[in-house]
Amino acid sequence: MTDPDAVQRWLDEHRITEIECLTPDMSGQARGKIVPRHRYDPAAGLRLPEAVLTMTVTGDYPEKDYTAVSDPDMRLVPDAATLRPVPWAKEPTAQIIHDCLHFDGTPVELSPRNVLRRVLQLYTDRGWKAVVAPEMEFYLVQIEPDEDIPLKPPMGRTQRTEAGMQSFSIDSVSEYGEIFDVLYDWCEAEGIALDTLIHEMGTAQMEINLDHGDPLSLADQVFLFKRTVREVAIRHQMYATFMAKPMQGQPGSAMHLHQSVVDVATGANIFSRPDGEPSPEFFHFIGGLQTYLPAATAFFAPYVNSYRRLSRYTAAPINLGWGYDNRTCGLRVPRSGPEARRVENRLAGVDTNPYLVTAATLACGWLGIEQKLQPSEPLAGSAYEQPRQLPRHLDDAVELLLRCQPLAELFGAHFVETYAAIKEAEYREYFDVISPWERRYLLLNV
Repeated sequence: MTDPDAVQRWLDEHRITEIECLTPDMSGQARGKIVPRHRYDPAAGLRLPEAVLTMTVTGDYPEKDYTAVSDPDMRLVPDAATLRPVPWAKEPTAQIIHDCLHFDGTPVELSPRNVLRRVLQLYTDRGWKAVVAPEMEFYLVQIEPDEDIPLKPPMGRTQRTEAGMQSFSIDSVSEYGEIFDVLYDWCEAEGIALDTLIHEMGTAQMEINLDHGDPLSLADQVFLFKRTVREVAIRHQMYATFMAKPMQGQPGSAMHLHQSVVDVATGANIFSRPDGEPSPEFFHFIGGLQTYLPAATAFFAPYVNSYRRLSRYTAAPINLGWGYDNRTCGLRVPRSGPEARRVENRLAGVDTNPYLVTAATLACGWLGIEQKLQPSEPLAGSAYEQPRQLPRHLDDAVELLLRCQPLAELFGAHFVETYAAIKEAEYREYFDVISPWERRYLLLNV
């Protein structure tokens, strides 16, 4: 974690003049301070109000104060492993993700990064290491400052917008080639391990996958990747959006998460037996996901908009059936050899906080292993023909989360209560807004 000398050496080697000191909040936004190099002491860290971890996505707060005491400060301590340049800055600038600590050195319970560490420690204590690989979908859209005007696909290098959906089209990706050239260069400079790029189902909808690896490192990379994509797009006169459902009539955007578990001592995938067949832990992990993901849905679908994505026949799950190479299922087991046996969780929208989604899926799987939960039979047909198993609205999801004691024990009861209060505050603010649909169809017809 913290190595002040290593931080100073890196800053010297890169001739850094300014430092962006970042920490992810509940919505996954970057909070923190920008500090001149000569004023930055990595050994001392920084101070920041703990209340930034209780902010809603709109910048408001729940009515109740959920901080440790009345609006205290916390320490931000740099994680040397997260040092990266800011490729788009005019002056040599660094970005460093900081951990949130109390002044007695204990982790701040409300920090999403600390929550993920808390869950990963469960695996470490067992002699295991979780491995994940995220797949992120997002849309490129025209710049439109007026929130009342629906979003539209952007023009590509041919000065035309896409005609219909162009799934897996190489030429359609090439329409935005300049953007992706810059994106790959910037991500390489930041140490973000991009794998494949494809055109997804939606109009100007893209998917970029990251290499598999350590869950905390991958969550950091997703956190930084979103900042990077948005910056690249703006510099090419368009927006990149990670809303779960940004446009009517178009598919939603997901963050599918592949996950497996490795025995540290042997390097073996615990989801496979020595003879190559699936292990009991593999089935228990799936059983845990099926049992506890409904209560964790508020992490996987954190906004009102998120639930627009979770509908039948739209490449998004409506239940938690599982199957081998079956993309209609919420839980898919891709074709692979025994050493790469894994479970793909398809529930999360790309609008999620990557730290909380990773923590939640690994927590649910862990509970399944601990409680030896058995999954349903694998589905060979369409999961869209099966009943719904997931909450339909954010307020329902929050109620389920508050009633789930096992998740509260893993995440911390104080964290769950605070997260729920933030989501309830966001839902109340949304509910105050009268939509164009209501004005169009109810104004003169009821």
